[in-house]
Amino acid sequence: MSKKAYFDYGATSPVDPAVFEAMKPYFCDKFGNASSLHQFGQDAQLGVVLAREQVARILGCQQSEVLFNSGATEGNNTVIKGFGFDKKLAAAVGGKAHIITSAIEHECVLESVKFLDKEGFIEATFLPVNREGLVEVAEVEKAIKPNTVLVSIMYANNEIGTVQPIAQIGEMLKKINASREQKIYFHTDAAQAINYLPCDVNALGVDYLTLSAHKFYGPKGMGALFVRSGALFNKLFHGGEQEFKKRAGTHNTPGIVGLGKAIEMVGQKTKDNERIQKLRDKLIDGVLKNIKGSALNGSRENRLANNANFRFEGAEGEAILIALDLEGIAVSTGSACASKSLEPSHVLLALGLEPLEAHSAIRFSLGRFTEEKEIDRVLEVLPGIIERLRSITGGTVNRKDKLLKDLGC
Repeated sequence: MSKKAYFDYGATSPVDPAVFEAMKPYFCDKFGNASSLHQFGQDAQLGVVLAREQVARILGCQQSEVLFNSGATEGNNTVIKGFGFDKKLAAAVGGKAHIITSAIEHECVLESVKFLDKEGFIEATFLPVNREGLVEVAEVEKAIKPNTVLVSIMYANNEIGTVQPIAQIGEMLKKINASREQKIYFHTDAAQAINYLPCDVNALGVDYLTLSAHKFYGPKGMGALFVRSGALFNKLFHGGEQEFKKRAGTHNTPGIVGLGKAIEMVGQKTKDNERIQKLRDKLIDGVLKNIKGSALNGSRENRLANNANFRFEGAEGEAILIALDLEGIAVSTGSACASKSLEPSHVLLALGLEPLEAHSAIRFSLGRFTEEKEIDRVLEVLPGIIERLRSITGGTVNRKDKLLKDLGC
């Protein structure tokens, strides 16, 4: 079997060697607590300060507006639940705050909003998307109520790569806020976007923006949250006075340094994006041309440069994933192979796909280290895999157990 090919950068990326080198001194040599006043602590604090500068430079914000945390899940929970648990805010809007989000958000946003709604803390609206997975600005505006306090729309979708009109939504909210007593704040989950799209928070018009380092070649378990100066904020973690008294806990200095170096490199890798998009287009064109009954999920134009999400009539996504893995090619699907109950992707269902169509989906997500020969390898083996799986099922996606057994799993 040829060298393994990784097409799951949307799930996580490898730590860039330059990022790893930047982190190494902070494990053993500069190991001090960044909150300590002695020299060991100050050496660590310098690493934190530099990383904050690096993040602020890419986001176009003040350093005091950057909070380090464990990742986008924590950041999204912090922002959303901060609104839901605010009793003064609820009283100010007549008893229940209203939060607007979309039907295709990452689970950490959806589940946070659903939890607050179910427990009676807020009123929630989940906006539909069109067939390409786009949120219409007019739909956001139409959903606004007198008690609306937060709009949370992801910048780019993790499954289908659709890029949302964040700047246009931000401009619309700015105009509406000019005549409102209660401001509507704007949050975006930019975990997938940071590598490929401009994330200047002023150009986007957002009050909150969340990031995860492992999505852009930094370490896992490390993230950043932009909170605009003066924006409503209620912390989830209480304890020490770290992160401007907004997020307690000893600084993960190696992780922070790694995030800083990784985001600095994002700004230096624009040519990489052009190369990755050309490879993605080659993959999309090749699959659609050579595999009958294949289709692209999401928008062809408003799409992340590294994302290609397909569905294949008469073949199941998990079975395709396993067959590709046996060929040394790693991809992803919306459900786990070991799961006893196979639930279709909420994102694909929101596009209007039938459950069987959603079950046939596979995501290829490319990255910095993807090579053209790997694309060629996929285009070589994938048509045969789809043909074989269709022959097993008779062209219908309805027998997961039989497919896995026939594949030797």
